[in-house]
Amino acid sequence: MAAIYTLKILTDFASAHSLRNYPGECQRMHGHNWKLEVEVTAQVLDQQGMAMDFKTVKGHARALCAQLDHRYLNEIPPFDRINPTAENLAAFFYHSLSKKINNGQVRVSAITLWETERACVRYTEENQP
Repeated sequence: MAAIYTLKILTDFASAHSLRNYPGECQRMHGHNWKLEVEVTAQVLDQQGMAMDFKTVKGHARALCAQLDHRYLNEIPPFDRINPTAENLAAFFYHSLSKKINNGQVRVSAITLWETERACVRYTEENQP
């Protein structure tokens, strides 16, 4: 049985959005204090006994969050074209962070994006390499 190490970091950002074609109050501009959980998995550890330094994962996640922090998401690509739902944001974080973190030994395995203290979406992909 192969060991799997799962690292998880948590960071946050604040932004506003409005949901296009939504039949309710959320079609109007409103804001959230989002919490972003990034899960990274590996089966092999480096010489220091780490899958990846938490600092590296946090750095990439915080840099991406900084691009959205205190912004109106509907004006930022790709959300100027696609609806800035929690689901679409989670997929955006997953794909963007995968480009930065995945290296053959370590990969982003899941993103959980908390819109409120009681509502979140978790994004992952089946058949991951």
